Amino acid sequence: MGTRGLSEPHSPAVLAVDLGTTSTKAVAFAADGTVLGEGNAGYPLAEPEPGAAVQDPELVWEAVGDAIADAVGGGPPLAAVSFSGAMHGLLGVDRDGDPVGPLLTWADARAARVAEGWRTGGVDVVALQRRTGTPVHSMSPLVKLAWLRRERPSLHRAAARWGGVKEFVLGRATGRRVTDASCASGTGLRDLGTRMWDDEALELAGIGADALDELVDTTAVVGHLTDRVADAWGVPRGLPVVAGAADGPLANLGLGAVRPGVLACSIGTSGALRLAVDRPGTDPRGRLFCYELTRERWVVGGATTNGGVVLDWAVEAFGADVTTLLAEAAEVPAGADGLLALPHLLAERAPRWDGGVGGAFLNLRRGHGRGHLTRALLEGVCLQLRLVLESVHDAGLAVEEVRATGGFARSAFWRGLLADVLGLDVGYPEGHQGSARGAALLGLQAMGVLDPGIDALTAAADRVTVPTTARPTAAAGTYTARLELVERVHDQLADVVARLQSG
Repeated sequence: MGTRGLSEPHSPAVLAVDLGTTSTKAVAFAADGTVLGEGNAGYPLAEPEPGAAVQDPELVWEAVGDAIADAVGGGPPLAAVSFSGAMHGLLGVDRDGDPVGPLLTWADARAARVAEGWRTGGVDVVALQRRTGTPVHSMSPLVKLAWLRRERPSLHRAAARWGGVKEFVLGRATGRRVTDASCASGTGLRDLGTRMWDDEALELAGIGADALDELVDTTAVVGHLTDRVADAWGVPRGLPVVAGAADGPLANLGLGAVRPGVLACSIGTSGALRLAVDRPGTDPRGRLFCYELTRERWVVGGATTNGGVVLDWAVEAFGADVTTLLAEAAEVPAGADGLLALPHLLAERAPRWDGGVGGAFLNLRRGHGRGHLTRALLEGVCLQLRLVLESVHDAGLAVEEVRATGGFARSAFWRGLLADVLGLDVGYPEGHQGSARGAALLGLQAMGVLDPGIDALTAAADRVTVPTTARPTAAAGTYTARLELVERVHDQLADVVARLQSG
């Protein structure tokens, strides 16, 4: 972030806690953006039945404490703790804030038939998406709630409150149940224009507004850590807690991608492209989402379900470590010698939002080896992001610069592959803590650590440096030609896959 417009480096630090899909990252940032300490703790993603992708919220809670303990040990005084949370999770809690069931993550696809039924059964899903900014898809908490109401009615009735992973952690840490405007805008339950809960969405979900948490701004100081939690985490008692925001919009903030034309790309477990805009809105065809970052900025874009999770699957399926697989893939020419992969291991999202077609290899030959399969999968991940990029262009939004973050950026091969597939220069800011850095900026603003008149958006845009850029090579043309094939294959496989899934 640099130092101009910020307090001196000896100022108290902000602890940013990023509640991710498979792990929690805790990062202590100085006011000048220097990383003072980091911690990371993982938790499993369980699949107890087809389509399920759930977690034990108690394991997440334990991981938060472990990550924070590693990040703050022996560090500087803290001004606040600020949170980033994975979007679209759904967790019911009782009146004491304790879970009544598992956390349904964004990847849980069991509500897909509900979403499909709405598309064909009288619900104006395009109008619903335009109001709420959230596509009608199995990822959406709105659709999950409707599925629970139909398929798990006892669980639906058991919850006194509904929220996501961040609401659960904030509630237990402070004793106050709130949801920030950013996470709320990804539930499918909140009207972008009124900034209140949407009546039609609540009716479809089968809940009242009293079953949802108090809405607060992303820079709101929502309380203080309880003494018990502060002692367990090894941080000062009475530490202020800043609400923070959803991990997707915060990645834009952490990358400095908050000005028009600067596109943020992230590839972690999943992937996404997001462009900051100064007023909320979605595209007429319903291919893009719109989520709030602050009252002055929203992000428009599309999320893909299959990112790094595809490489995780390859490690298990092919019996090799990540380093080996990436090295082998790098030796294979662009286009994987005619092999095409649809890497839809989990129900895919943007830009179609139907989630029906699963993964596939096409034109698999005897001469294709492990490196070909790995490269084809990673090409498929990037091609799905290219489809999102085309949707952004079709919506009339200009893209002048791309900045990327996520675990994938540690691989020079994958960085270059993304530039080739997108056909654009892709810049890589220092570090891989995009969402955590964004949460820290909100925390710095909320606590007045930024100089007066300098808000988090300005600080991010002016101070993020981009020391590394990957530029497209001659291989870019190969992937532009592949884009049409990916769309055609999806259309042609949809009926076959539907019949396979029906048994």
